[in-house]
Amino acid sequence: MEYNHKVIEKGWQKFWAENGTFRTSESTDKPKYYVLDMFPYPSGAGLHVGHPLGYIASDIFARFKRLKGFNVLHPMGYDSFGLPAEQYAIQTGQHPAITTEVNIDRYREQLDNIGFSFDWSREVRTSDPAYYKWTQWIFMQLFHAWYNKDADKAESIDTLVNRFEQTGSKGVNAACDEDVRIFSAEEWAAFMPEQQLEELLKYRLAYLRESTVNWCAALGTVLANDEVINGVSERGGYPVEQKKMMQWSMRITAYAERLLTGLDTVDWPEPLVEMQRNWIGKSIGATVCFPLPQLETYIEVFTTRVDTIYGVSFVVLAPEHELVSALTTDEQRAAVDDYIATTSKKSELDRMSDVKAVSGVFTGAYAKHPLTGQDVQIWIADYVLAGYGTGAVMAVPSGDQRDYLFAKHFDLPIIPISDSQDISEAADPNKDGRYINSEIINGLTYEQAVPAVIDQLQALGLGKGKINYRMRDAIFGRQRYWGEPVPIYFKDGLPYLIDKEELPLLLPEVDKYLPTETGEPPLGRAHDWRYKGENMYELSTMPGWAGSSWYWFRYMDPQNPNTFASKEAVDYWKSVDLYIGGSEHATGHLLYSRFWNKFLKDWGCQGEEEPFKKLINQGMIQGRSNFVYRIMDAEGKGTNKFVSYGLKGDYQTMALHVDVNIVSNDVLDLEKFKAFRPDFADAEFILEDGKYHCGHEVEKMSKSKFNVVNPDDIIEQYGADTLRLYEMFLGPLEQSKPWNTNGIEGVYKFLKKLWRLFHDAEGNFHISNEEPTKAEYKALHKIIKKVEDDIERFSFNTSVSAFMICVNELTDLKCNKIKILQDLVIVLQPYAPHIAEELWCLMGQPKGTISYASYPAFNPEYLVESEFAYPVSVNGKTRLNLPLALDLDAKEVEDLVLANEEVQRYIDGKPIRKIIFVKGKIINIVI
Repeated sequence: MEYNHKVIEKGWQKFWAENGTFRTSESTDKPKYYVLDMFPYPSGAGLHVGHPLGYIASDIFARFKRLKGFNVLHPMGYDSFGLPAEQYAIQTGQHPAITTEVNIDRYREQLDNIGFSFDWSREVRTSDPAYYKWTQWIFMQLFHAWYNKDADKAESIDTLVNRFEQTGSKGVNAACDEDVRIFSAEEWAAFMPEQQLEELLKYRLAYLRESTVNWCAALGTVLANDEVINGVSERGGYPVEQKKMMQWSMRITAYAERLLTGLDTVDWPEPLVEMQRNWIGKSIGATVCFPLPQLETYIEVFTTRVDTIYGVSFVVLAPEHELVSALTTDEQRAAVDDYIATTSKKSELDRMSDVKAVSGVFTGAYAKHPLTGQDVQIWIADYVLAGYGTGAVMAVPSGDQRDYLFAKHFDLPIIPISDSQDISEAADPNKDGRYINSEIINGLTYEQAVPAVIDQLQALGLGKGKINYRMRDAIFGRQRYWGEPVPIYFKDGLPYLIDKEELPLLLPEVDKYLPTETGEPPLGRAHDWRYKGENMYELSTMPGWAGSSWYWFRYMDPQNPNTFASKEAVDYWKSVDLYIGGSEHATGHLLYSRFWNKFLKDWGCQGEEEPFKKLINQGMIQGRSNFVYRIMDAEGKGTNKFVSYGLKGDYQTMALHVDVNIVSNDVLDLEKFKAFRPDFADAEFILEDGKYHCGHEVEKMSKSKFNVVNPDDIIEQYGADTLRLYEMFLGPLEQSKPWNTNGIEGVYKFLKKLWRLFHDAEGNFHISNEEPTKAEYKALHKIIKKVEDDIERFSFNTSVSAFMICVNELTDLKCNKIKILQDLVIVLQPYAPHIAEELWCLMGQPKGTISYASYPAFNPEYLVESEFAYPVSVNGKTRLNLPLALDLDAKEVEDLVLANEEVQRYIDGKPIRKIIFVKGKIINIVI
């Protein structure tokens, strides 16, 4: 019987589905292990061969952990709210739910074809009302919470109201807006109910306020910073501008320190950890107030170098700063307005990353230096961001390079402040010298100067020491249709939660998926969509990251109608032990998930500070593009002729991408090319050895480059087990590597060779009950040890090579012993589950039991070498190999060698001058 991957794989996939082979046990008797992939957005394009890389790795690990006796939770679902389905709805009128369902069906078919051991009974979809009911519930808890800095945790807003009723706002140490009011208990009681609600909104973890956002008019929505690339939307490449809007936000900054310190407790890739550290951006410094007598207020700045305050020669505001309009003089109004308009077209990321361009405008106004009282010019510049710190900086050109370039460009003063500074060609931020031109700190060191300046500022009421974070609160709203409705209604302009019993708040039907004619989001089109028929609901929907910020909990208890996950389930599964996904989510999903996880811990819903213990970022499988070479005429125009790669040096050519699926080993199928490009149906081809050889290049896998390889095609030709092994064989999981279909044949041949171990020359299944030899046990236990070590350290590629070596060794040994082969298929099962299941059953084992067999125990004794085949040389020339026990001493070896007839024939009766013996290496007889 030949190896038939099509019959074998379809049969086992059907068996697994019908018998629920991978359904997770509800029993808590076994130790648990939770293996999770970042769930995909189901796009219409389906999967290409790059997508399953991480899924295959996690599946190998999940299957291995089952063999090691763990109760494994290995689920899959879909992050099914998203812009693509809505864009398609706008274009076609088809409801996004229909598009999403079709796409999910396609994804499921492809995932099943690869043979993953997902527990599909636990599937979740973020767009399913039964799921987003709990996303809305979590939002409601966040709205009903404030962050108590003294307790360092979130608490019910009721506890804050109680404190206001007892003692007013005095002593409240909260994460809150900057403009909170100071009031007594009596004043709180005298507030109108609406005033109390407005004040509480400044403390809530989910709150509504005017924010500067990335507005994309073409998409009709606000975008997160990570969704904006070089000033345009990541999806579609549409222009994005900065504008102020009333937006829901999440007070993630309340958790900044916990998010930072938590990074020290997880096993994550260091580059990703560093990305989060930088995004959070902790800095220790001071706030400084520059008085504005003309407005009876001040400009507040945050600085990490308060010691340089005497070097301030101007102040810079973000163009969006609230004081810009009031400060700008009539003479400078036009220039300032033009600059603000230009800046609004840039994203914050662009402004942060553009360190070379120098631009800005003088407002015409001055502030007072807090320590000297001198006038200081006030400028606006795009390198200052409204959302970071206070939206203002004190410029010290002698100590900061960006300020230095600005001062040079606009001919502003540069004041040296240290006797160790060299500012002849650049700013010098060193802290080594002693201060000059700095009044009260002249002659002091850095360590002496900092507290002295802070003390003086505090004495004047113009500053204090402070810790700052770069991270801003997260915008929590999209002006789109296809997302979770926010469970809020408005009464007299204030937001109120709907009743819990009314969850889920369902998406209403609309006539089309565009904003209304008056500019409201698409939900504004819903007919009579009001809370209890009276009050208007929130018309924005939740952002794309809402549903993915807690989904790992729902997998623990997916059908529970009463809570997002039962206490028993959460207490058992706790957190994800292994999480695999892309590094592109570092400052989006992974940060928001940690935030919601910490909040749910504070809220008593679960007990883990971090959601994902170990994280692996899989590398990208890149495309291997193929090219044909069109001959150009003397005028540089394309002809109807193509030249093979090896001959193109004789012609002027233009490279054109060609579909890799009509190329085999870089040889083009000419007839398929003509069908692929009908405009070249009559083309002429200059061939090499009767073939057209294509060029190739490694690029990102993309439809536009015609280098997308569909896993369905690979599975059809070679099988899912071959695909799984080959994707692992390509290289280390974390590294990017090119796809090359040319190499897959070797893996397919390996599986055929494995199959032949179990069958005789006529193809009949044939195994033996004989006791294996030492060599056979050695081959088996080498692979047992190698694969276990490799999987535990996620070095999957080296295991594939080891399997090939093992099968070659057993083939050479003509091994068909059941004691060897039965353990071998258990070890192989995580990598190639279909063929392993088939061979397991052929050996008489019950169907489906290999997934829960025990991983074979490694016995190191089988790897101990008891003898060695010594190369025996005579006068340095190797004559034979002589197997001898390794525990023999030199005299015993010498006696055995000289007693050997073949050795004596080479000595030929000549006197022996000496014998050189190196244990386990060589024997050399010198005559």
